Amino acid sequence: MRTFQTYFAALKMVIALTLLVGVVYPLATVAVAHVPFLHHQAEGSRIAAGSSLIGQSFTDSQGNAVPQYFQSRPDGEDPTATGASNLGPENVVDTLPTPGDPGKTSLLTNVCTRSVKVGTLEHVSGARPFCTPDGVGAVLGVYYSGGNVGTVTRVVSLNQACPAAPFVATYQGAKVECAKPGEDYSAAVVTPIRGDAPAHPVVPADAVTGSGSGLDPDISPDYARLQAPRVAAARQVPVAEVLKLVHKHTSGRGLGFLGEPAVNVLQLNVDLDRTYPAKAN
Repeated sequence: MRTFQTYFAALKMVIALTLLVGVVYPLATVAVAHVPFLHHQAEGSRIAAGSSLIGQSFTDSQGNAVPQYFQSRPDGEDPTATGASNLGPENVVDTLPTPGDPGKTSLLTNVCTRSVKVGTLEHVSGARPFCTPDGVGAVLGVYYSGGNVGTVTRVVSLNQACPAAPFVATYQGAKVECAKPGEDYSAAVVTPIRGDAPAHPVVPADAVTGSGSGLDPDISPDYARLQAPRVAAARQVPVAEVLKLVHKHTSGRGLGFLGEPAVNVLQLNVDLDRTYPAKAN
C-alpha cells in the first residue's frame, strides 16, 4: 500500500510540474510578451528589413558596398555563427600561402586591408599605424647577433611575400628582405613598425574591427559621418539632410554614462529608403 501511495504521489507531482512548467509558465510568458510596451521586443524587435538588434550587410553579390547605404561593422552578420575571432593585439604575423595551403591573415593585416578598402570607398586616407600602404601589417622579423640583442644581422618583412618590395628598404643598417612563403622565421624577433600614420586615423576603429558578438547592429557616429557624403551623393540629396537622419538614429550612452553613442545602421538605412529613395541612374 505504501508503495502505491509513493508512486501515486510521484505521478501527481509529475502532472503538477508538467502543467506548471509546460503549460502555465509558457502561457504566462506569452501573455507578458503581448503587453503593449513589451510586444516589439518580444517579437525580436522586427522592422521591415529584419531585426533592429542584429546587424546586416549592405553589399552586392560580390561583397562590394552598395553606395546608397551605410555600411555595418565587418562582422559577417551570420546569426548562426556568433562570436568573436578571439584574435588579440599580438596576432600580427600572417601565414603566407603556399601550394595547397591558402595561408591565414593576421588580425593586424585584416585591419590594415579593411582600412585601405574603407578609405578608397569614402575617398579619405586609409592609413593607420603599423600598416603598410598596400594594406598589410607592417611587421619585420629581425635577427640579432646575440639572439634577442646585439647587432642586426638580417631583417625580413614578414607579411610581404616575394617578389613584393618591402615597405622599408633598411632597418638599423640592414637591408630588408621580402618573405619567402614556407620559410621558417620563428627565430626572428617580431617587430611591428609604427610608420608615420596619424595616431587617430581618419577611418575609425569600428569600421575595421568586428564586435564581440559578431552581430552588432550599431556603428559609431564618427563612422556614420564618414559615410554620409557617399550616401548623400548616391541618393542625390544634401549631406546635411543625411546627417539629420544620422542624428535621429543615434542613441546616447546607456543610463547616461555606460558605453558610447551608437547609430543603428539598419534603422538608418530603412529610414533613408523611406525618406530619400535612391534615384535610378
